[in-house]
Amino acid sequence: MPQNVPLALSLPARYYTSTEYYERELDWFFRAMWVHVGRAQALGRKGAFQVHEIAGDSLIFTRDDASRLRAFHNTCRHRGTRLCAQASGTFASTIQCPYHAWTFGLDGSLIAAPGMDRIEGFARADYPLFEAPVAEWDGNLFVHLGESPAPLETQLGGRDRMFQAWRMQDLAPARRIVYNVAANWKMIIHNYSECLHCPGVHPALQKLSHYLSGENEPAEPGVLGGKMKLRDNVGTLTMEGRLTRACLPGLSHEETRSVYYYAFLPNLLLSLHPDYVMTHTLWPRATDQTEIVCEWLFHPGEMARPGFNPDDAVEFWDLTNRQDWHVCEEMQIGLRSRAYRPGPYSHREDLLAGFDRLILETEQRAGNARNP
Repeated sequence: MPQNVPLALSLPARYYTSTEYYERELDWFFRAMWVHVGRAQALGRKGAFQVHEIAGDSLIFTRDDASRLRAFHNTCRHRGTRLCAQASGTFASTIQCPYHAWTFGLDGSLIAAPGMDRIEGFARADYPLFEAPVAEWDGNLFVHLGESPAPLETQLGGRDRMFQAWRMQDLAPARRIVYNVAANWKMIIHNYSECLHCPGVHPALQKLSHYLSGENEPAEPGVLGGKMKLRDNVGTLTMEGRLTRACLPGLSHEETRSVYYYAFLPNLLLSLHPDYVMTHTLWPRATDQTEIVCEWLFHPGEMARPGFNPDDAVEFWDLTNRQDWHVCEEMQIGLRSRAYRPGPYSHREDLLAGFDRLILETEQRAGNARNP
């Protein structure tokens, strides 16, 4: 007989609508945790760079002369000018400020400071670019804005080993779509972490994977997730449900009959399929605005085959994504109502209740730190 679970209520509206709270949670989650940036292979050569804004800070991601990944705050050590206005590109060999031509090496060291040669006590070694720690997991690039963070592996909670069979570091992106969603970033994670809404919102998904086939793991501080089984005679999640590509090499039979959905807090949603991997990277832009970068990753061997076409997977998830974004936006609107009160979670929404507990515990710890 199924076991009953304690009643859990959703959070008050302010957790999704308050600008004051939003600024605090950026400190707790995006300035104090490892944050997913994207694919490390996008910085595949020396000098290649990308610029990302994370919780209000602009950072430059690049590879130095030894091809080591680096992240630098996008501000000159002279008078604070933004160093790089482009979203991506390639540095020739240095990073130069467009204002007074202070010039930095790809390792962040200051190598030229015009007009400073007669200043007593000035030493170039004292003014490197401010650097943030970076880490890589199976081709996924992360950055930490805090000081002396624990290793990324600690935050991943052992999942860095759980998904080794997919060999994500070997996969390559075939398609990328950027969505702008008028909803709070936590709402996106809530929606991703349950399929109780699937029969009504995602009829195409429901045909391929029954919403009651989900098996969740207990929520952990950095990870929420579980798997859902594919229906009989369904090979993968595409418009027709057919496998038009080989399964990723090294997967077990069980892994080829399921899709694994994991949210790595604060901003990576990882969906592992038999023949491809999909990632969502969440970038909060306001309390009710989230930019979502979605990428579809495939095995290079399949991508090299004549006639390779990722459209069946991309079209399926683009449809599903837009359905999700719509209901998230409708919920964001509904939470603004003065009539809203927290409602009860079902036993199929256990990961949401777990995420809420983490949010409340984090808020309490921050309050205790302010008021010892």
